Amino acid sequence: MKLLRLLAAIVCLTVLCSAEENLNGAGATFPYPIYSKWFNEYHKAHPDVQINYQSIGSGGGIKQLQSKTVDFGASDGPMSDQQLQATPFKVLHIPTVLGAVVPTYNIPGISSELKFTGDVLADIFLGNIKKWNDGRIAKANSGVKLPDTDIIVVHRSDGSGTSYIFTDFLSKVSDTWKTKVGKNTAVNWPVGLGAKGNEGVAGQVKQTEGAIGYVELIYALQNNMSYGSVQNAAGQFIRASLDSVTAAAASVKEMPDDFRVSITNAPGKAAYPISSFTWLLVPTNWSDKTKEKTFVDFLNWMISGGQGMTTALNYAPLPKPVVEKIKARIKDIK
Repeated sequence: MKLLRLLAAIVCLTVLCSAEENLNGAGATFPYPIYSKWFNEYHKAHPDVQINYQSIGSGGGIKQLQSKTVDFGASDGPMSDQQLQATPFKVLHIPTVLGAVVPTYNIPGISSELKFTGDVLADIFLGNIKKWNDGRIAKANSGVKLPDTDIIVVHRSDGSGTSYIFTDFLSKVSDTWKTKVGKNTAVNWPVGLGAKGNEGVAGQVKQTEGAIGYVELIYALQNNMSYGSVQNAAGQFIRASLDSVTAAAASVKEMPDDFRVSITNAPGKAAYPISSFTWLLVPTNWSDKTKEKTFVDFLNWMISGGQGMTTALNYAPLPKPVVEKIKARIKDIK
């Protein structure tokens, strides 16, 4: 009898395991905290569905999607026309949340919030501003005693949507940056140390005195790191927050049908200037129809109940008009 019970248990376990639907994705580190939350919560509500996600950077996510080694990708920088043309199947950009990229720094003796203009950030990352007590930094931070310390630039070493957002902003506020470096998920950085992922940049800045880097807001908060406010298009110095990211999103009066839109350096006095949507990259045609139905169900949950989980992790939820447009677009997955 014991043997029969054991065999029955094994058979039941085998049936349960085979019934579980596994989906695999890879890409952006920017939204990783909220994606982890969503996939975990969705699994709790649907024990037969397991969504696995590798936080490898937007560039890696796009490549894995194109090579069909994952079911879906994720990126903070929309795929270019050339990348879409090079992909052997049609891809939808599905906005998921809004977030902010912040300049984070490690300056001994400075715990106050620093202010940065866009052109100063560009010249720091170009290597033209080399000391923390440089007159141009001091001008925006009167009353702060800045040290005569070398600035150590830290940037991403991998293909990164966070880099895309940051370089997109720098290209809009600095003609020199636009001409010499430009915007992309991976650029030829003029100076600095490379680190992998938002996690890597945060770690490198935290352990390097005099360092400055750029990370998604949640990584600065989770690591208890100092980060600065940034001057926006209206001339106001704005600190990244749910409200200031939402204000940047409000600048989009008409979301394009493909959802590929930039909201960096958005107009409006309250808009944080290094804000962005982030996207899931989803094939429109799936050979495995069970997986397709499972992921469509997840997407519909994500843009409804899932949006209520965003603010706890310092992401801004999608505007309601965008949610309605996504609902209609999801129907193109077939």
